[in-house]
Amino acid sequence: MFAGIDEVDWASMEHAYGPADDVPALLRGLASADPSEREAALDGMYGAVHHQGDVYACTLACIPFLFELVVDPVVPDRGGIVELLTSIGGIDIDEEDIGEDEDEAEGAANYAMAAAAVSAGAGVFFALMADEDPGVRVSAPLALATLHGSPARVLTLLRERLLVEADDEVRLALVEAAGRVALRHEPLTGRIADWLSRLAAEANAPGLRLAALAQLARCAPEALPVDVVRVVAGLLRQLRSAPGVPEGSEAGSRALGTHADPTSAEAAPVTLVGRPRALPAEDGAGRTAPWTADLLRTLHVGLDDRVADRTALLADQLGSPDPGQRTDAVRMSGGLIRAWRGSYAELVRLVGEQLVSDEPKPAEAASHVLEELFGLAAPAADALAARVAADQGAWVKEWASGPPGLGSAVKALARLGDARAVPALAAALERPEVPHDVGSAIGYLGPPAAPLAGALRRRLSEVALDEEAYDRASPLLAGLTALRAGEAAPEVLRILRGAPEYRGEWLRTAALRALGSFGSAAHCAVPELRALIRRPGTAGATEAAEALWAVDGDAAAVLPVLIEGLQAEHARDRAAAARALGRLGAHAAVTAPRLRGLLLHEELWLRVDAAIALWEVSGRAGESVPVLLAAWEKNRHVRVRVAECLARAGAAGAGSEAEHVLRAELASVRRHNAMDGGYGSHDTYEDEKLLALCRRALLGNTGKGPTT
Repeated sequence: MFAGIDEVDWASMEHAYGPADDVPALLRGLASADPSEREAALDGMYGAVHHQGDVYACTLACIPFLFELVVDPVVPDRGGIVELLTSIGGIDIDEEDIGEDEDEAEGAANYAMAAAAVSAGAGVFFALMADEDPGVRVSAPLALATLHGSPARVLTLLRERLLVEADDEVRLALVEAAGRVALRHEPLTGRIADWLSRLAAEANAPGLRLAALAQLARCAPEALPVDVVRVVAGLLRQLRSAPGVPEGSEAGSRALGTHADPTSAEAAPVTLVGRPRALPAEDGAGRTAPWTADLLRTLHVGLDDRVADRTALLADQLGSPDPGQRTDAVRMSGGLIRAWRGSYAELVRLVGEQLVSDEPKPAEAASHVLEELFGLAAPAADALAARVAADQGAWVKEWASGPPGLGSAVKALARLGDARAVPALAAALERPEVPHDVGSAIGYLGPPAAPLAGALRRRLSEVALDEEAYDRASPLLAGLTALRAGEAAPEVLRILRGAPEYRGEWLRTAALRALGSFGSAAHCAVPELRALIRRPGTAGATEAAEALWAVDGDAAAVLPVLIEGLQAEHARDRAAAARALGRLGAHAAVTAPRLRGLLLHEELWLRVDAAIALWEVSGRAGESVPVLLAAWEKNRHVRVRVAECLARAGAAGAGSEAEHVLRAELASVRRHNAMDGGYGSHDTYEDEKLLALCRRALLGNTGKGPTT
């Protein structure tokens, strides 16, 4: 084994962390008799040689040696090496993925060479389908489905192996691989869908039937039974009919219709092929069939925009006596609500019921999901309040590094505007270190948080003006800004005057926003604000001018500063000046030509801010609306800002282009900011805000014209 490995000039190559001269040791480590050394070597391969899916020259040089390892029956844990080869050779590159950049072109060439090299050797995976190691048999089907050039032959073998395979996980992997073949080779989709339909409908064990339905949802959702929710709910009830029986036991095997093999329990992976890591031991322990979470996720992805079906299925899952399945359902509910619009009141109520579970994991998962729902969490308000009242120790979370933060249940309750969050926030303000997010929570809580103004003011007066001033003061300033607590103007003015050099710009910005929110109640700050606007063209001068206008209303003083800001070097500073001019309304009418000149700027956000400001200072929509609607189509993240303007101005008249755009948005079931493979903590909030603004804009002209 490894013949010629030392003849490769590894030192001339690089991986993610520098010279690749350590790669031979990693390859040899994969064959070690020591399990910890094998695990470290595999981690090193993924972490450096195949970092985040990248393929380097050294990755290509590894391929022959990886094939040597997978065909040697003496090497333990070869299933992980099969998965590594599948990942290296299974990346599809389209022409549009190849840019003009030299590095991008080189990377694309490496992917192509890797795919060719691994596919050329993929024939070895046929023999591995009958390997004695069940871990290898789990990995081989997906490797063939992904890499081999004869999909019909692969499909035939998958069906044959299912008839003789006795291991639970391998049977699931065979079905999963068939779904992968269908996705990659459309001419075979019909045949595969027919086979999967028979597996799902025949008198097979519930686990296998659920696996078949999951793959049908992936590759041929139109072939799913019309009563798929009822069918899946019934299968789940069968699977959890023996709660607490660990997977691999005789009862757990019966769920898949196989006989348990006590010799394979330790070697077989816990989860399906394609999962990056096995379930943590604490998540899988004591669960009848932890692999159902993977199958249900696959099913939900296949059901896609069938929100009603997915909601009904999750409601059933949330009623499971298995706390692990309820935890999975809570997390999947969060994923559904983040990506799709729908009627979720009952589902949210059921998620809220998990907060009173005796099992900590469903309760913790529920609090995290509800935290991200903002107003949609209303059906769970009472459950959240009960949770907050019963668990004062969770009001604030301490972290090994970084400042403390509010607990999820407290944040969720505050984001509902529920006064029952006030005691927790009041307690947080008395801690030696105030949680970093207390100010934003107060902002969402709104008027019920008014009694906290005194504590915010007192704590702000105690902030030392040293290098930690920003971290200590910013949550307090955010809270005072939200409450418009003008009585705190002297304390805020102290921060503005004494901001240290370190993060001083950020701290002054926060202080100026607070003073601006106070309006005329911050009149004591006028001299300071007038002094700060004496450096026109800077971000600080623009911020000070905006605050001065809010406090004193002196348009003559702030106009020259904001006009100068429109010529700032950075687009973001120009955009800030445009937004500030918009707040002046007709008082800034003289700036219309300058704002008009920015409507063709290359920076989209600046175009949008200039268009809105032009509308607000001129009172005319003609030039602005086309710019705003073009930006709406080009960048979905600008839609809330545009909709706010349209709602204020009432410009979506019957038959207008604006009306068409707004109605199309309301008709979409997919959230405007939904992302594949990631999400932001405020995505649902932003999308619900967009929907509300679209509805308001469609109510018609308010008669008040564009205002701030």
